[in-house]
Amino acid sequence: MRFVQQRHRPPQQLQRPRELLVACCPLRSNVNLSRIVRAAGVCGVPRVICCGTARVIQRIARDGAETVELEVHRSLPPVLKRLREQGYQIVGLEQTDRSECLYQFRFQRRTVLVLGNERQGIPEEVCRWLDRAVEIPVYGLPYSHNVATAAAIAMYEYCRQFPLG
Repeated sequence: MRFVQQRHRPPQQLQRPRELLVACCPLRSNVNLSRIVRAAGVCGVPRVICCGTARVIQRIARDGAETVELEVHRSLPPVLKRLREQGYQIVGLEQTDRSECLYQFRFQRRTVLVLGNERQGIPEEVCRWLDRAVEIPVYGLPYSHNVATAAAIAMYEYCRQFPLG
């Protein structure tokens, strides 16, 4: 059997727009933010919300820089409050005393996935706004994935549950 590589196959068409949004606490690295934006673009996520001095690096984010709306705010709690009022479930990707395993978690279609800082995770003032928390099991050290890697895994799981939007 022989495989013929097909680079840059056109993306599948979604039957409806994705209702997943990604919200980032202030990140230390614009490289991580750019990787998150790239993964969001691949997953059809329409918007990434971030805080602080966020800047996307075009050569890392690639087409995601043009297809994903980047919204920058001072802090997340007022944004999360507004999104909850619009019917979004707020889900933190964080290790907590009540985190659920990502692999058994059922996303709601309208979800905001909250990502924490690379070192401190999701701060307490943002955790108060979470409806649920999910974590990705690890099987070795270090104790968690890089934030961009974890974001891609979680977005992929959402897409697996809602493959066509």
